[in-house]
Formats: sequence, C-alpha cells, structure tokens
Amino acid sequence: MYLIIGCGLSGVVIAQQITDILKKNVLIIEKRNHIGGNCYDYIDDDTNILLNKYGPHFFHTNDEEVWEYINRFSEWERYEHIVSGYIDNKYVPIPANISTVNKLCKENIKDENEMNKWLQQNQVKYDNITNGEEMAKSRVGEKLYEKIFKNYTFKQWNMYPNELKPEVLARIPVRNNQDTRYFSDKYQVLPKDGYTKFFENILDNPLIEVRLNTDFFEFKKNNNLDNYKEIIYTGPIDHYFTSLGFDKLEYRSINFVFEKHFNMNFYQPVAQVNYPNLDEDFTRITEYKHCLNQKSNHTIISKEYSCSDGEPYYPIMNDKNLNLYKKYKKLAEELREKNIHFIGRLANYKYFNMDQAIKNALEYFNKYF
Repeated sequence: MYLIIGCGLSGVVIAQQITDILKKNVLIIEKRNHIGGNCYDYIDDDTNILLNKYGPHFFHTNDEEVWEYINRFSEWERYEHIVSGYIDNKYVPIPANISTVNKLCKENIKDENEMNKWLQQNQVKYDNITNGEEMAKSRVGEKLYEKIFKNYTFKQWNMYPNELKPEVLARIPVRNNQDTRYFSDKYQVLPKDGYTKFFENILDNPLIEVRLNTDFFEFKKNNNLDNYKEIIYTGPIDHYFTSLGFDKLEYRSINFVFEKHFNMNFYQPVAQVNYPNLDEDFTRITEYKHCLNQKSNHTIISKEYSCSDGEPYYPIMNDKNLNLYKKYKKLAEELREKNIHFIGRLANYKYFNMDQAIKNALEYFNKYF
C-alpha cells in the first residue's frame, strides 16, 4: 500500500501511475472536502454556470507527452485565453502588443518592424538584471512598466518589482504583433466536462482509495506510517518539518469574492480583466461564462484580492525564502532514502503550470518508482 498526501494534480498523477503500472494499492488522504486541489470546479445551482472555486485554470502546453496523457482521461475543447487590462479608463490587451502600446503611449505603430523598433528604443539595457523591476523594464520599457507592472505587482505580492527576483516578472510575455492571446502554446484547452470530472476519471481505479476531510498530521497520530511502502507528500514542504522549529516559507494567497449578476448577459468583454491601478484593491476579475461558450441568462464573476493568509498559492521568490527552502530541500532529500517523497508545487516551493505539474509527477515516478 502506498500513501499519498494531497488529492491535487501531482498526487492523482502519481496515484494513477502506481496503480496502472505497478498494480499496487494507493490511499490518498486530502484535508479538503473535495478532490482536485485548486483545479476543483463545480456547476452553480442558481445559474448553471461551471466555475472554479479557487480561480481560473487554463490548460496550455507544448509537451506532447503531457498532451497525450491528459487526453486519456477527458475530452478537451480548444480555448484561447484572452486577457485585458483596464488602464487609463480603457481596456487594452495583456500581454502588451501593438494595440496596447498605441492606446497607452499614444503611438501609431502599424506592424512588427515598427513594434520591434519601438521596443528597442524603449527597453532599458542592463549589464546584469538583478530584480523584477529591471526585468520588466528590459522587456517593455519605462512607460509600460509604470502603467502595467509596477502597481499590479505590488497589489499581488505586497512588494514592488524591485523587491522580487527577476524570474517573477520574466514569466509575462510581450508581443510584437496584434496577437491578443495570453498563451502561445500549441495546445490551449479546457476539459469539456470540467476539471473535477477529469480528476474523477484519473482516480477511477479500484486500487485507489480517497479519504477526504483527512488531515495528514492527525492521520499520523492514529496510524503507523511504517505500514506504507512509500509515502508521497504533496503539501507545503515547511509544514512537514514544523516540529523542527525553522521559519515558515512565505506564500501569497488569494481571497476570491464571487458575485452573481442575474439577468445579465456579460459583465465584461473577456474572461479576465486585470486592474493594475491602485484605485481598486482587487487584482483581477474573472467571468466564467466566457469559458466553454456557456449559456445562461445570468453571469458570475470573481474578484481576486491578494493576501498573506489563507491557502498557499504563490511562493514569494526572494533570497530569504529561497535560502530557507534549500534547508528544507536537503531534509527532504535525506528522507527519500526512507521512502518519503516530496512532489508538486508546494513540496518544491515552485510555481508549476498544470502541464509542468503533470510532467514533474510523470518524470519523478519514472525515476524513483
């Protein structure tokens, strides 16, 4: 019997591999009252709209192995995510493209050559990029940095970009054309029947048992962990070692505030609108009806307020936390010899996209099981 802590993406992929390939029994324990981790979605009774409890999840990948894997467990529909930013009292494309520059910087750029020239003239050159502000300015220049990145980053992280590592801002793409898509991956999809159904299909194996509302640390008090051949932990790595008295790793969390708008077709022009200004406390609004061409006489939005307390979402990438994580990582590597494994974004203190989480779990299984 194998024990997996956490019924999110990393946990269920490992469970599927163990049961399908090794033909061994798996027990998954999950502290929440549902499967699926942060991908969990459900249909709202009042509006018949499918929505995500923990914010939107848009699947995108260029990885053929991952693409083949997810198609074993769900039918997927093409969905190209469009994001706007509400800046200077107007909607503009995010990531920044030709239209964004023309609207916010009062330019009249017509093609890629002119956009490349504008970028070259405005990008700030650094011999060595040391923080998020320098990374953003090196990509889009001073004007767009001020309008799009500076205050949005502060609202999201409670730190300005110059207080964060460069890679935090490096994830955001910049377009030199009129492409309004947020992602450019070959495969951009949503599960036709929702993520929860996708998880149910992965877990549909008699060798897998799932226990919800089960906290690992309470479970440990009443069960002998030596009875399990391998233990796979997918929770926050610092929680596992709480008894050692080390400092906690820092995360940003999100408070989702849902609003139902009855007898309204759409609340906003696209599924996601970012609010980089400090006029609003929330960072963005998601309108779920835009996804999968859902039909309803009503609509639902969620406003996202970044906070320090709550479920851990985003690791805070600064020197203090990265150095502390190295201590936890060393402890985790020592436990691997005792058949205890740390897998997933929380256990690795790293932000994974969904395809990266799946790939990481598949590769870890192939290497250690």
